Amino acid sequence: MSVNYSLYLVTDRGMLRKKSLYSAVEAALRGGVTLLQLREKDAGSGEFYNIALEMKKLANSYGVPLIINDRLDISLAVDADGLHIGQDDLPLQVAKKLLVPGKILGYTVSNVVEAVYGEKNGADYLGAGPIYHTGSKVTEIEPIGTAKLKEIRESVSIPVVGIGGIGMPNIVEVKKSGVQGISVISAILAKDDVEAAARDLKSAWSE
Repeated sequence: MSVNYSLYLVTDRGMLRKKSLYSAVEAALRGGVTLLQLREKDAGSGEFYNIALEMKKLANSYGVPLIINDRLDISLAVDADGLHIGQDDLPLQVAKKLLVPGKILGYTVSNVVEAVYGEKNGADYLGAGPIYHTGSKVTEIEPIGTAKLKEIRESVSIPVVGIGGIGMPNIVEVKKSGVQGISVISAILAKDDVEAAARDLKSAWSE
């Protein structure tokens, strides 16, 4: 599967400011989001499944792959395009073994050792960060900055996406690291005009 990692949106209903998840995601897709990850840490299995079915139809209508965060069962149940796991989730080798061949497997890393491990054990791409401080996820990991992001990028041959605190003020610095794209939440979903926010980030990345 050919994947464009340039503008990778991760959902977070806490960022929507009274907008509906469906309408916000659709606006972001209109604005140029190229990859969509459904992240529902607080949803029960039934609710997550129903949301995922909706998001799969929506993403399909825009030709954008849908990745499910953390939940292999949900990813398989809705025939999503892939799964993204972190350091504390299902072991990478296990997820790779259980995923349907041809599906995308993403892995969160914050240093070169984790990145090399990820590539060696079946990850198709890496989400590297946090690059900057971020308000959308509680984490004990200190921001790694763009210098370490560049080191991670140069340590592997699979695509790397920068994550954490990325937006218009720093997108150029992130791009200089050589990564294949940026993963964002609040830089799109917390904006009043979601479509314009996505379009602006896409344009800035493409320049």
